[in-house]
Amino acid sequence: MKIICIGMNYMDHIREMNNPIPQVPVFFMKPDTSLVRNNNPFFYPEFTNDLQYELEVVLKINKLGRNVSEKFAHRYYNEIGLGIDFTARDLQRLCKDKGMPWEMAKAFDGSAPISSFVQKDRFENLNNINFKLEKNDVIVQKGNTNDMVFKFDHIISYVTKFITIRTGDLIFTGTPVGVGPVKVGDRLKAYLEDELMLDFFIR
Repeated sequence: MKIICIGMNYMDHIREMNNPIPQVPVFFMKPDTSLVRNNNPFFYPEFTNDLQYELEVVLKINKLGRNVSEKFAHRYYNEIGLGIDFTARDLQRLCKDKGMPWEMAKAFDGSAPISSFVQKDRFENLNNINFKLEKNDVIVQKGNTNDMVFKFDHIISYVTKFITIRTGDLIFTGTPVGVGPVKVGDRLKAYLEDELMLDFFIR
């Protein structure tokens, strides 16, 4: 399985990072070794001094797809969860400054904690889903899928022009404003609407 991540997909986060508004979805990938499941702790890596959280809604792909039309894209996922795209921001800045790829800042082991998944049909409108992240019981990120630059179905249609998706693949759909650092001892809790989906510690 593979993990496809969409960058710069919420307007306030784009402004937060001082980046231009993308004209098409920007995506990168993480290996399956980046996954952390079952609320297991995340271990702060030695190679960064600026590890930051980015909470995202995650789609779980349920069938093989290539060159998927946007009008049929809703058929290719039936479950939604939450995930955190951990980013070594200092390494990312270094790579960007040198014009280098920045997988080492995004795709390292353990960089993608994910929740369990729920059926998408429990939501009345997929373009109006609230989600939030608490750090040590203080809300640090709040988002709503209505604020995405590129909606779920458009993302799937665009990505499958280049990459075949398969059952079990995950798509991280972008983070809202409020990204920030974590330190050892922090506790992160993430909610999809009012349901607690993630609850783990930084070790």
